[in-house]
Amino acid sequence: MADVGPPIALIAVGLVLWLAVTATIAGISIQTIGLILFLIGVVWLVIELATNGRRRTVATHDRVVERPVAREREVL
Repeated sequence: MADVGPPIALIAVGLVLWLAVTATIAGISIQTIGLILFLIGVVWLVIELATNGRRRTVATHDRVVERPVAREREVL
């Protein structure tokens, strides 16, 4: 499957910062940083699934060759 681990981790960190942390550092809102990380993770996940989804639609064809098991005997 697609490599979806890093985008999901980024989404999780972004959601925690956005919804659970209520602090500000020098005028920068941590909720805003969490929202930005969440949105970047979602976009990354969509791109990852779209690019890997196309690779998996390749069809394979098996070639079957029928050969006799033994030669037929000639009748004299």
